[in-house]
Amino acid sequence: MSCDSGVLRYRATHALRGAFSRSFQRLAVAAWVCVLATHAMAQPAPDASAAAPAAAPDAPAVQPYAPATAVYEPWRTDRFYLETSVYTHHWHYDPAHVDHQELILGEWNITEQWLVGASYFKNSFGQPTEYVYGGYRFRPIEKAQPFYIKVSAGLVYGYKDPYKNKIPFNNSGIAPVIIPSVGYCINRFCGEAVIVGGASIILTLGVTIP
Repeated sequence: MSCDSGVLRYRATHALRGAFSRSFQRLAVAAWVCVLATHAMAQPAPDASAAAPAAAPDAPAVQPYAPATAVYEPWRTDRFYLETSVYTHHWHYDPAHVDHQELILGEWNITEQWLVGASYFKNSFGQPTEYVYGGYRFRPIEKAQPFYIKVSAGLVYGYKDPYKNKIPFNNSGIAPVIIPSVGYCINRFCGEAVIVGGASIILTLGVTIP
């Protein structure tokens, strides 16, 4: 009986030691996993901007042709314009015609397109005449921006007897008119061909002023 009791005690002690050893191993593994997890969580998060490779600079977008406003273009940006006549050609001969109009004209460019102006000149019969108007300028050719077409509309005063009826709607002495012209500028200097209805064409020279 004593021998059997010793064997039983040995087996019980060995079983307890085995169970304790397995429990200790599991506990050690769990503790090691906790240590690793805690260490990983304590590390600072990587900087996404630093980790990510530097993005290549965007290639410049291809833009459709547009006039370059950064270059020196006073004819586009100047606000005022002064002009005089240099040559007149009447479509039909009349001995009473005067071919020296002595034009003095001033314009204010409200925008690049819209403008207002006033002028003094001698009409086709040498009478002092004034014209006040508003107008619109546009540039129909993208690659030739100094070229423009201008249309002005306003009131003209100065056609008097015996030539009062040489201009339509002049019953009161003040007549409405529409005058188209084409022009081209080099730096601040511009030339225009002004179509004065069915009467004449006037060539002019002018200069823009900031």
